Amino acid sequence: MKWLPNSIRWRIQLWHGLLLLAVLVVFGATAWRLQYNNEIRLLDGRLHLLLSELHTGLAHGGDAAPRVEPDELALLLGVPDLGPPAQAQAARPADDLPHYHRIWWRDGSVNEDHGSVPPGLTLPPRSGAVEQRTHEGFREVYQFTPPGECLLVGVPESVISTQMHAFTLWVVGLCSVVLVLGVAGGWWMASRAIAPIRDISDAAQRIASGHLKERIPVADTESELGQLASVLNDTFTQLDAAFEQQARFTSDAAHELRTPVAIILAQTQLALAKPRTVEAHVKTIEMARRSAERMQELIESLLTLAKADAGAEATRETVHLDALSRENLDHIRPLAEEKKITLHDDLPPTTCKAHPGHVAQILTNLLGNAVKYCRAGDEVRVSTYRQNGHAILTVADTGPGIPIEHLPHLFDRFYRADASRNRSSGGAGLGLAICKTLVEAHGGRISVESRLRKGTTFQVILPA
Repeated sequence: MKWLPNSIRWRIQLWHGLLLLAVLVVFGATAWRLQYNNEIRLLDGRLHLLLSELHTGLAHGGDAAPRVEPDELALLLGVPDLGPPAQAQAARPADDLPHYHRIWWRDGSVNEDHGSVPPGLTLPPRSGAVEQRTHEGFREVYQFTPPGECLLVGVPESVISTQMHAFTLWVVGLCSVVLVLGVAGGWWMASRAIAPIRDISDAAQRIASGHLKERIPVADTESELGQLASVLNDTFTQLDAAFEQQARFTSDAAHELRTPVAIILAQTQLALAKPRTVEAHVKTIEMARRSAERMQELIESLLTLAKADAGAEATRETVHLDALSRENLDHIRPLAEEKKITLHDDLPPTTCKAHPGHVAQILTNLLGNAVKYCRAGDEVRVSTYRQNGHAILTVADTGPGIPIEHLPHLFDRFYRADASRNRSSGGAGLGLAICKTLVEAHGGRISVESRLRKGTTFQVILPA
């Protein structure tokens, strides 16, 4: 509804107020109707008593008639019991009750009038019992005697109107007080219910302004809003960690690129500073070329990670993991022989559903790391096999191993373990991070086990 305020508190308060008003209207109408029926019943009782006195006086030839008790009246006139003694006392006729009566003879002529008889009052239809009616603003009770006379007693309805007006004012006043108290209580309750939402909004605004360490205070974790606040706090924690990782990643990337750029600038400035021999220029160009190649390798690695982070879908096809492993072993074999490292393989036919280029990059990174950090006389073994609907690749070496405290961070970007895995070896700390990213993009898992002076084993599990 466009006419409702945008505030949730106002909407709750408005609906609460309307509901309370509807309940009070129904209550007031019901109370008024019950009170009106009760007044009519009491008035009819008083009219019945007046009618009984008139009937008794007529039977005594016009003499003053004695009072008739309510229970005697019920037996005499055949009307319902007038109720408990308190109600019967209230039903006794008062001396100041502005009533009137009329008596008709058997032939229908008027015998006697008393009080302010309304003009145009006609003989009611004959009946064998005491009857009551509302006629042109008057409440009347009448009875026909066995010989045929008709006795009628009535009062103006204004008697009830005055009492009902006072009762109406009382009901309206009571309902108004209840409505005011209910609206005030509803506003207080709505404010307490909305307070956690305000805290969530304020905390979110502070976080959006750059205070990433800010969290939403949670007083009751069992309530719906408490659970929402807990979920949002977890989300903010993950966002904070992601921003920190992004900032660290950017800083590390800039640091890695700065070194080869500095080398290229230094060599070119040196070459331009003074005349040099051809051999010196060749050496300068060669150093600049190696620095450029290192920059190219780093940039390609960063692009690979950026594409994976963006969720770019790669075309998947059936990959023969054994053949691809054998091909990568052949590529790295000259380097292994140069370092006197022995390569072994156990490659039964094994297929998986993946992107061939990504699997080749995973193999290149794992084999390159194994050969790079192994010592002369160490061994590297590559194996593939199928298990439980998965294709499994393992690359194990007998190298120096990795300290256990570094294993949890080994797949972090730009992370290096110790002196055996630092920048002097030429790595930027992105190879294993790329492996983890590509493996998980294929719905797989990668893990590592290592023991100092015993070797390291990497295991890659891909969907077959």
